[in-house]
Amino acid sequence: MTSRSTLTAWLAGLDAPRLSRVLGIRKDAAAPPEPRSVEESAERLLRPGSVALVLPELPLPCLQVAEALAASGTPLSRGALAGALGATAATAAGELDAVLEALADHALVWPDGNGNLHMAAPLRQAWDAPLGLDAPLEELLEGVTSEELRGMLVALGIKPPGTRQQRTAAVLEHHGDPQRVAAVIAKAPSAARQLLGRRAESAPQHTEFFVFGAPMADAQPGERWALDRGLLIRSRHGYGPARMPAEVTLALRGRDWRAPFDPLPPVAELVPVPAVDVEREAAAAATAFAAHAASVLSACSAAPPARLKSGGIGARELGRIGRAAQADDAVVRITLEVAYSVGLLGADGDRITPTAVYDTWAVQEPAAQFADLLHAWWNLQFTPSQSRDEDNKSLAAVAGAPRCSPCLQARRGLLAAAAALPEGQGVRVGTDLGPLVAWHRPLAHPSFHDETPFAAAVREAELTGVIARGALSRLGAALVTGDREELAVACRRLLPEATRTARFGGDLTAIVTGTPSARLAELLDSTADRETSGTASVWRFSADSVRRALDTGRAPDEISAELTAVADGPLPQPLSYLIADAARRHGRMRVAPAACVIHSDEPALLAELAAHRELAALGLRQLAPTVLVSGSPPDKTLAALRGQGYAPVAEAADGTVRIEKVPPRRAAAVPAPRKATTKAGTGRSARRRAEAPAAVDPSALAVRLLAAPPTVAEPDPFGSGVPFGTDTEEIVAGYAKQLTYTDVRQLAHAIDAGQAITVEYVATSGNRTVRTLSRLDLDPPYLEAWCHLRDAERVFTLSRIHSVMSAAHEWGRWYR
Repeated sequence: MTSRSTLTAWLAGLDAPRLSRVLGIRKDAAAPPEPRSVEESAERLLRPGSVALVLPELPLPCLQVAEALAASGTPLSRGALAGALGATAATAAGELDAVLEALADHALVWPDGNGNLHMAAPLRQAWDAPLGLDAPLEELLEGVTSEELRGMLVALGIKPPGTRQQRTAAVLEHHGDPQRVAAVIAKAPSAARQLLGRRAESAPQHTEFFVFGAPMADAQPGERWALDRGLLIRSRHGYGPARMPAEVTLALRGRDWRAPFDPLPPVAELVPVPAVDVEREAAAAATAFAAHAASVLSACSAAPPARLKSGGIGARELGRIGRAAQADDAVVRITLEVAYSVGLLGADGDRITPTAVYDTWAVQEPAAQFADLLHAWWNLQFTPSQSRDEDNKSLAAVAGAPRCSPCLQARRGLLAAAAALPEGQGVRVGTDLGPLVAWHRPLAHPSFHDETPFAAAVREAELTGVIARGALSRLGAALVTGDREELAVACRRLLPEATRTARFGGDLTAIVTGTPSARLAELLDSTADRETSGTASVWRFSADSVRRALDTGRAPDEISAELTAVADGPLPQPLSYLIADAARRHGRMRVAPAACVIHSDEPALLAELAAHRELAALGLRQLAPTVLVSGSPPDKTLAALRGQGYAPVAEAADGTVRIEKVPPRRAAAVPAPRKATTKAGTGRSARRRAEAPAAVDPSALAVRLLAAPPTVAEPDPFGSGVPFGTDTEEIVAGYAKQLTYTDVRQLAHAIDAGQAITVEYVATSGNRTVRTLSRLDLDPPYLEAWCHLRDAERVFTLSRIHSVMSAAHEWGRWYR
C-alpha cells in the first residue's frame, strides 16, 4: 500500500477532535482552510513543503524515531522499532509511545491496519544517510558486473552459480547474515579490519571531486581486500569512493548496537526561584528595554541614520544612536531590526527614517509599544543582536539579513526548554539552558560567536524580560502560547503606564522615573540633552540646548510654560535664569541669504534701486544706507541694472573692479598634413601634436550640455535589439551592477545549468576573497551556494560579487 492510501485509511478512523488536531498542526496557506475530504487532507499533509515546515519544530526523540524508521527502508512494527531503539523496558516503551503519538499528531508517522508504522515519503528524504547507513547491498550491486560478482563469491569461498541473477542472490544471502559477515571480517588483515571499523562508525561521504578523470586508485590500505569480498563496493566505472552496504555496517556494529533514543532532556542544575522574583526581574528588564527602544527610535527620528553603500546601518551610526539613547549595541540592533520588520522604520534614499506607522506607535502606552516589539522579535527569521559574521567581520544592521529558520528555532527552543522546567525552579544562569535547547530543537542554529551554546538567544531573552532568574516569565509564557491578547495583558501587568511629569532639579537636570510619555520625551529632547535612559531617565539643560529650542521659533515664555506644565512642582530658579539668559543673547546677530551685494557712496541712488518696481524680481533688500543685498547672482543683477539704464560695474572678491572682457570666438584650426620623417622620435611627437584636442569654447560647451537629454539609454549587450538572453541574466544584471556583461552571462549560465563557478567576493568589511561555489540557488538579491572555501552552505549578496571566472579555470590554476 502507498503512503497516501495508508494515511487516508488512518485519518478515516480518527475521531473528530483528533482529526482536527492533526489538520490544525499542519496547515498549508496555499490550500483551502478546510479540506473537503479525507483524501484531500492526506494529499495536503504529504506535501514536501508541509513536512519541511514542521520538521525544525520537532524535539530530539521525534527526530531519532523518524530517522530509525527512515533507515529501515520498509514499514516496521512497533515491537521491531522498540528493539532497534533499545526501548523495550516498560518506562522506555511508554516514552516511545508518547513520541509516536506526537509524530502521528503531525501526520509524519502512522500505523496501518496490521500495526506496521508508515512514514511520509518527504520525511524519509530528510536524511542522506539515516543512522550513518549507506544504501542497502541490493541497490549497490546494480552497478556490479557478473564477473565481479563471481570474484566476490570465490573470495568468500562460495561456488559461484551460472547467471548474474543467481550470483547476486548468493551475495545477498551471504551478507544478509551478520554472523557470516563478522566471521569473514575477523579473518581479515589488520589494515582491512581497521578500515572497515572506521567506515562503520562514520557517515558515508559521497561528495568528492576528481580533476583528471582517471579511476580512483586504492589509496587506503586494506581497501582492495574489502572490495574483493563485497564488503565495500565501488561504482560501475570505478569512480568515487568505495561505499559500504548497510548490511555490512550493521554487522560491524554488532548485535548489541541500538539506534540512539533520548526521550528525556538533559539534566540541568536547578535552583529554587520564587515566582515573585521572576516577575520582578522580568518587569525591570522589560521596562528598561521599552524605554531604551523608545529612545533609540526617537534618536532615529531626530537624526535619521545614514545607510552604507552596501546597505544597512554601519558601526559608526550604530554607535551614535547608542550614545544618544544611552543603550548598548545589542539593544540598539534588536530595536532597529524589530522596528524595521514591522514598518516603524523604512529606507528613504540614503537614510533610514521613521514611517507614519511610527507616529501612531509613539503615542501608545509603553505596554502596547513593547507588546508590538516583543511579538515581532519572537517571529524574526534571524538573530538580530548578532554583530559579527563567521569571518569575524562587523555586520551592518537593517541590511536585509537572509532568512534563517534555525535561528528562529533557537529562540523557540529556548522558550520551550524554559517552559519545561518544574514550577518554582530555574537554572543557575541563563546559559545553562543551551543544552536543553539542543534537545528541544535539534535543528536550531547557534550564533557563530556564542561562547556557550545559544548564548545570543539567551541574552536577547533576558534583555526583553522573556527569561528572568533562569526561568520563564509571564511574557515568555504568553509568547509560547501565541496568544496576542494574553501577551498584551502580560505587558500591561509588568510595565507601568507612561510617566507624564518630570522632577526638575536646581542642578539643571530633569528626572523621569519609568517610561516617559511621547509628548514628555519630545519636549525634554528638544530643550535638554539626554544623559541616561532606562528605569529612570535624566536630561540636562544647558545654554546650547535652550538655544536649539529657541532656534525652532519658540519664545522663551513658551518654553517656560511648557516645562512648568510637565513639572511636578515649580521650575527651579537656575533653570528660569538659564532660559532668560539664553533668550537675551539669542538673535543678537543675524545671517541673511544673499547671492551678491550692491554698495555705493550715494545713499539716494541705492534707495531708488530698492524702490524700483522693475527691479523687484532681484529681491533687493537695504541693510544700510550704502549697502543692498540681492537674492540673484551677480551676472543676473548686473544685466537687470543695465537693462534699466544704470551703469554698475562688477567687483572682485578683493574689492577691485573686475574687467569683463570676452575673448572673440574662433573656429578650431585643422592641422595641415605632415610629411613622414625618418628621424627617431620626430614622427611620434608630430603625431601627438596632430592628435591633441582642439580648444573648446566654454560658452558653446555649456549650450551643448544644456541641450543634451537628461539620461542616456543603456547599451544593447548583444547589439541585436534584445538586451538579455535569459531572465536569469536580467535578474543578475539588475543586482550585480558592477559586473561586466560577460561576467553576468557566465554567472547566469552557471545558475541555470547547475554548474560550479568561481567568483571574487567583497565582504561588508572590504575583505576580498576568491571562492568556488556550487549548488547555486538564486534568491534575489542573494545567491545561496555551497562555498568550497568554507566547506559549508553560505549566502552571498549579488552586489558584492565583483568578478566571475569558470571553476575549471580556477582549479587549473591551482594544479599548475
